[in-house]
Amino acid sequence: MSFIKRTMMGIAIGAGAILPGISSGVFCLIFGIYEKLLDSILNFFKDVKNNFKFLFPIAVGGFLGVVLFSKILNFFFVNYESLTKSIFTGLILGCIPSLIKQADTNKSLKISNLIFLLCALFLGILMSIVESFIYIPLSFDCNPVYLVFAGFLMSIGVVVPGVSNTIILMLLGVYNIYLSSVANLNFSVLIPIAIGLVLGAFVFMKLTKFLLEKYHSQTLYSIIGFTIGSIFVLFPSLSFNIESLFLLVIVIITFFISRKIEGRSLTMSLS
Repeated sequence: MSFIKRTMMGIAIGAGAILPGISSGVFCLIFGIYEKLLDSILNFFKDVKNNFKFLFPIAVGGFLGVVLFSKILNFFFVNYESLTKSIFTGLILGCIPSLIKQADTNKSLKISNLIFLLCALFLGILMSIVESFIYIPLSFDCNPVYLVFAGFLMSIGVVVPGVSNTIILMLLGVYNIYLSSVANLNFSVLIPIAIGLVLGAFVFMKLTKFLLEKYHSQTLYSIIGFTIGSIFVLFPSLSFNIESLFLLVIVIITFFISRKIEGRSLTMSLS
């Protein structure tokens, strides 16, 4: 996989850390690098050269995605909301079939695994509903310790696909200052959040890796449930008109594009 391709993936992953309703983990799933990313980070010192070669362009792209391209994507979300949501809906749906194949190691669907999927789906939908209505304005000055704590919890939305960090930051009351600090490069806010984010990401990646190793199918089905649940906050409102038909066509087109990208990315990530 070339440096440019990994950088582009990183840009999308970074943008996912700031856009409402989007999870960085979902982009990792779309590109077929989720488990490899966990392995490369957690086992970095076991193979420094290859892990650095894999992670560096993603990290560069992630930085660009947060600082630069998130503004562009946010512009499209604000000015072309339905079209942008349709594109992301198709991309996310496109990665689901491959995830199901990975989860069904025994090539048969167990009821217990279905329960994990449905429970995660319910929680995903619930979080999407809450995120659509809740808004907690910043009414206090955040001290560095609290910002580290916020970054720590924010990492859940970065690591776990389908769990948006937007609602986490809103509930903590730091979403406004987070967006403002990203736009204006206010490092007095960004650095403590980044410290908490790195610490939390390590903890939750360790936990996710453990669950994938011990309970692979159950964990993947839970991830699938969260991922499908995240679509409910993205899927545009449709009615019986030409515009809705156009948006539905966009969802279908991007679904097949995602299937092709996900398949190629998974093959390249393993090479």
